[in-house]
Amino acid sequence: MIQKTFSLKSMLITIIMLICSLTLISSLVISITHDINAQRSKLLNQLEAYATIVAFSSASNLQNNDSEYLEQQLQAFAAEPMIDNIHIYSYHSTQPEPFFFTSYNRQTVGPHPTQFHRLEQLQTPKRSGHYIEVIAPIISNAESIGYAYLRANTSELSQYTQNQIVYGVSMACIALLIAFMVAHRLQKWVTRPIAVLLEQVQRITKTQDFSLRAPFTDLEEVDSYSKALNLMLEKIERQFRKLQSAEQEIRQLNQSLEQKISERTLALKESNQELLSTLETLHQYQNQIVETEKMSSLGQMVAGIAHEVNTPIGLGITASTLMQDKLKVIEQCFEEKKLTSSQLARFLKEADENLSIVYRNLERAASLIRSFKQVAVDQSNDHDREFNMLQLINEVLLSLRPNLKKTSHEVIVSCPEHLVIQSKPGAINQILINLIMNSLIHAFSDKEHGQINITVTTENNDCQLFYQDNGSGVPEQIRKRIFDPFVTTKRGEGGSGLGMHLVYNLVTQALRGKIQLESSIDEGVHIFIAFPVILKSKKHNN
Repeated sequence: MIQKTFSLKSMLITIIMLICSLTLISSLVISITHDINAQRSKLLNQLEAYATIVAFSSASNLQNNDSEYLEQQLQAFAAEPMIDNIHIYSYHSTQPEPFFFTSYNRQTVGPHPTQFHRLEQLQTPKRSGHYIEVIAPIISNAESIGYAYLRANTSELSQYTQNQIVYGVSMACIALLIAFMVAHRLQKWVTRPIAVLLEQVQRITKTQDFSLRAPFTDLEEVDSYSKALNLMLEKIERQFRKLQSAEQEIRQLNQSLEQKISERTLALKESNQELLSTLETLHQYQNQIVETEKMSSLGQMVAGIAHEVNTPIGLGITASTLMQDKLKVIEQCFEEKKLTSSQLARFLKEADENLSIVYRNLERAASLIRSFKQVAVDQSNDHDREFNMLQLINEVLLSLRPNLKKTSHEVIVSCPEHLVIQSKPGAINQILINLIMNSLIHAFSDKEHGQINITVTTENNDCQLFYQDNGSGVPEQIRKRIFDPFVTTKRGEGGSGLGMHLVYNLVTQALRGKIQLESSIDEGVHIFIAFPVILKSKKHNN
């Protein structure tokens, strides 16, 4: 499954531009709306003022019935481009309806119908399309003697609105351009330390020079990451040196074993060759341990396996040496013609016992080597193959035998004996090793008799692995981040915090499965792992 990634550079620019755009658009909309409303209010107030002036100046003309003079006065509004029409209506108490008195009409507009039916409606300015209309009563001696009707166009308001929008859009474009330039500079300032840190990490990965250190930066977050990375590199460098020293000791031990085995018996030659081949394979995988936490458990098994192999080899050497000494005594007695039948019978009996000891211990050493070799090969191989699940678990437990036999903890395995599947054995044994070592190091740190239960079942085309221990459990604050890298309760005590992160990646990436963990303090952990497999056989022999 390919994980989708995002560019920090693009994200910074996008976020800044988005914030600036939203802010500018909101402020421009609010500002332009406010200005337009203010201009509209100003226009309405101005029109009402004109209506009041016209009504006031028309009162005497209405009383004198001088429409011609009033019409001449109204021509003065030709200088005001917003006024298109003015109607003066006369009203007498003796007449039920007002009548038309005089008017002013802009030449480019022409006359406008009378508005007798809207006298009450237009007491307050009304906007209709591109025009604003208002009617003001003409008062004389506290009596209404007529009405002044004004009709004004909103072209000035429309032009003002258009200018404001153009100005606002222009300013927004300029501001966004400036914001883009600032964002571009900001992303360079933020991403440059990350790019330098990434280049240093790639150099360390390529050269395997763990003495190199990540540079420090001005960014607090990146600087914290550099310090954590340097701390991890320091630990890896120390571990690498320890592994080199252990490898040298193992190589010297192997050379000594080869010399002794070659001198004492030819019967050990074939087993010794297999041991050398396995140890060379082990050396190859030890070099890869340093590269990744995925192979870290392999290095921890080297010393234990060497000790486990050394024990049966030592017993075989002791038995063969004893048999060689007895053989020299028999040869001497034979040459001196002092050999008796009882001595020969005793020698034959002892020779048979010693050869049995040599054979059994060589078989034990060969079995240990085969199991460890299979675990090592599986860990370095990412390809699918057919394997017996129970046999794989037993091989993992055998490889962890040096760690388990130092304690009184118990591992209980429940798995169908003939369950054969096709999957990635390397990922599975790496998962089991990490889970068991986690229990030994963390869960059973204060417990003498711990118990681990490993249960394997199948459902449809899924293999289900249940892992449970009765240890100290995981605190809630750690459990929420248990699969994150560098999360550990053993910080400063050898814990890297990558074990469960590696398990999560192996389950979800290598096996394409899923993993769930439940735990409470003093109640151990319950881990459920399910991953797709190809079932080959799961029948039991009758």
